[in-house]
Amino acid sequence: MQDSAPFVVAVVGGGPAGLLAAQRLAEAGCQVDLYEAQATVGRKFLVAGHGGFNLSNAEDAAPFAARYAARQPEFTRYLAHFSPTDLRTWAADLGIVTFVGTSGRIFPLPEHKPTHLLRAWLERLRELNVTIHTRQRWLGFAPENGLRFRHETTGQELTVRPQATLLALGGASWAKTGSDGRWQPELERAGVPVVPFAPSNCGAEVAWSAFFRAKVGRQPLKNVALSCAGVSVRGEVLLTDYGLEGTPVYALTPQLRAALATGGPARLHLHLKPDLPPAQLLEKLRRRRAGKSWASFLGEALRLPPPVPTLLRELGPSVFPADAAAVAELLSHLPIPVRGLRPLDEAISTAGGVAWDAVDEHLMLRARPGTFVAGEMLDWEAPTGGYLLQGCLSTGAWAARGILRMSELANE
Repeated sequence: MQDSAPFVVAVVGGGPAGLLAAQRLAEAGCQVDLYEAQATVGRKFLVAGHGGFNLSNAEDAAPFAARYAARQPEFTRYLAHFSPTDLRTWAADLGIVTFVGTSGRIFPLPEHKPTHLLRAWLERLRELNVTIHTRQRWLGFAPENGLRFRHETTGQELTVRPQATLLALGGASWAKTGSDGRWQPELERAGVPVVPFAPSNCGAEVAWSAFFRAKVGRQPLKNVALSCAGVSVRGEVLLTDYGLEGTPVYALTPQLRAALATGGPARLHLHLKPDLPPAQLLEKLRRRRAGKSWASFLGEALRLPPPVPTLLRELGPSVFPADAAAVAELLSHLPIPVRGLRPLDEAISTAGGVAWDAVDEHLMLRARPGTFVAGEMLDWEAPTGGYLLQGCLSTGAWAARGILRMSELANE
């Protein structure tokens, strides 16, 4: 970049995508102003960190990109530009040392909390002369590349005219953190197609009987597998009063959404002993002595926890099968009818957002040249396990790359 006037960029949204883009742009010499509607930045980042500060995943590049399903080709590029390794280097540069857990997930050392990383990050942005304007609600576009804001406390309105804009306003879940999707009408008015929001990585609703809810309550099922539409996911499932929670449930929300969209209940299948080969499972079940109840036998022979017999009575046939082969089938493919997904605001993330044909290869809006989009505003989804945060950071870095390319062209 030239040593004269710096290229002026406005970043709208103080989540991970916006913050990383602001850092990248400022490091390249841009003048960056970041606008955030909340009183502080990084609110969803901090809330997500309460459940385990999972930054990314050490999975190989190809299967990592495949986690983004239909958007795998795009994320292959984004992840190559800002990879999990790059993320670890970036965190280390902020003084946050990371390690790879046994699950492959990348975490900071236990003594490093989300607040520590965010504090170091904000200090780096301050050193780079990034100006952060809080309580500034984005109202929409104005002529001549303008952006309109309103101060959430004073009500005073402001119009700025940067040379380039990055919108990183989040999806539509966890509205209390500022990720409320209120930007959607403004973009649609500007001619930007937006795919309706839908919950992703959320719980599934099951119509348990009153007896089941009273007897079971909230209890985990560990080391199980759930499957839907040919996709199977291992992990721990939590039985709740309204249905199911847990990583396998979250990972299958795309399949559940598709099944529910047909108008009927979706169906999960639960495998209670996925580590036991079918032949061994059947052999163990055939050892039950006459007169021994299935409930006590399953606990002793298969170490199935107390909720399982109640769960089998709830979801299985009205008359419990006496045949070992039929019981084996039930334990391996217990059908769970799902009547719906939990509300959008309870979801960890959202599907939907700015349609992919609305942006070019640099994540610039076709309807508004000079305005770029990153993070959960875009219509993509991924499972938990580090893929969500990595996706936000990688798209933020990629959009910053596009803005820097624009600045170079402007200075030629």
